[in-house]
Amino acid sequence: MLRLVRRFHLTDNPKADFLSGLTVALALVPEAIAFAFVAGVEPLVGLYAAFFVGLITSVFGGRSGMISGATGAMAVAMVGLVLVYGVEYLFATVVLTGILQILAGVFHLGKFIRLVPHSVMLGFVNGLAIVIFLAQLGQFKSSQPADIVDSHSTEGSSHSALSVVFDGGWMQGEQLYLMLGLTCLTMAIIWFLPKVPKLGKLIPASLASILIVSGLVIGLDLDTRTVGDMASVAGGLPEFHIPMVPFTLETLMIIFPVAVTLAAIGLIESLLTLTLIDEMTNTRGRTSQECVGQGMANTVCGFFGAMGGCAMIGQSMININSGGRGRLSGITAALALLCFILFASQWIEMIPLAALTGLMMMVVISTFAWASVRIMHKIPREDAFVILLVTGVTIAYDLALAVVVGVIFSALVYAWKSSQHIGIVEGRSADKGHKVYKLYGPLFFGSIARFRDLIHPSHDQEETDVIIDFKHARVWDHSALEAIDALATKYEEAGKTLHLVHLSADCQLLLKKARDMVEVNTIEDPHYRVVVDYADKVERKA
Repeated sequence: MLRLVRRFHLTDNPKADFLSGLTVALALVPEAIAFAFVAGVEPLVGLYAAFFVGLITSVFGGRSGMISGATGAMAVAMVGLVLVYGVEYLFATVVLTGILQILAGVFHLGKFIRLVPHSVMLGFVNGLAIVIFLAQLGQFKSSQPADIVDSHSTEGSSHSALSVVFDGGWMQGEQLYLMLGLTCLTMAIIWFLPKVPKLGKLIPASLASILIVSGLVIGLDLDTRTVGDMASVAGGLPEFHIPMVPFTLETLMIIFPVAVTLAAIGLIESLLTLTLIDEMTNTRGRTSQECVGQGMANTVCGFFGAMGGCAMIGQSMININSGGRGRLSGITAALALLCFILFASQWIEMIPLAALTGLMMMVVISTFAWASVRIMHKIPREDAFVILLVTGVTIAYDLALAVVVGVIFSALVYAWKSSQHIGIVEGRSADKGHKVYKLYGPLFFGSIARFRDLIHPSHDQEETDVIIDFKHARVWDHSALEAIDALATKYEEAGKTLHLVHLSADCQLLLKKARDMVEVNTIEDPHYRVVVDYADKVERKA
């Protein structure tokens, strides 16, 4: 029982988790409304998603202190389906998305997030910080969010985060100056309040800034935009609702590709955010459990008329920076959000958007990996290019594509570098005087061309017996096995005897033509184990 309580990690500091959760809840309201507009659905569809996803992932997810809700990355992928088929198809798609994510957790696919290089992580963090910054620029426009989204949809323009810069509609004159002034005031309070003795520890700076700026606007009756200007947040309890779509193969063909995309985007963003918080807090989340938690949340969303979501790096940073570490912070944020919808909507609608914009601007500053700028000239050029590539693709397109592109490029660079590390040392066997090739380095699809050049029957005109020693090499893939088989055939056709030593048992089983040439040494032959599988076993036992 004690182990279960520690693993659940409800809270170590109830006060900090409660106050940080309350702060996050206030920041969730405009974000959920804005992302609902992006997806082309009603504001309550986004607010309910923030509640369900936030609550369920906080309880069942694999990372305490991480905040989940409706996100822009998933909203952008939803808008086409909603425009063509309607919101009911979206709800069915979200249910299927959740099922796919649960399956990903059951089959432990989340562990593959460990294959994402650090340079891709830096690009992801920087790109997301810039996207959050660009999203806040929309608050400095006089156009309503719904009008902007409708114009994008009808004209078929890009969903790039950069589009906000070129859309026009900026505030003018006194309205703009007031918005800028209140935003800067919010940022100043968040920056300086923690430095004030005693007072800085009494209340989170983020929550204090919202209360102070809201009180200033209401007390002085300043004319600035508020949450209520975006949309009403009043509503009732969400109701169970089976998506009203035909349960046919045709419907499945429509929603399945979108569900796969949403599942991939949601898991990539969630697991990368989990990894980032792991590094910040020196703790370790559980990737498979997080996949299941995200899947459960999205499945429930689909049956309660919500748009689904995933981890939110901005709100997660607000929570961590405000002292939220336990699951209580996420639970508090979700329940507080529901209370806002049910009982306090008129008060929430009075919060100035400038206060929330300033809060998110501080999130941008804390999220951006400034160290990556300083080390750019010190790291390998390939890693520096990956950081810039992932950042650029995140801004221009979306997170999922950026991570995939970054991982593929990094993998190609790694394969090319590894292919240059293969070499041989020639010698003679001590007992029989046969020629020995001691192979060094990885043998895989990228290095087999050099392997063929280094060892060939034409190089051994006067030799009848040749030994290839794999003790210091590693056979990685099927291409390497085929290369060994092909080399064995060439030596056989040349009338020479080839001996293969120190090959693992797995290689011996998979070889075809060269299997009879393998000489077994039960004491010295290698037996490889997969480190990732071992780590997962240790994790599950813990």
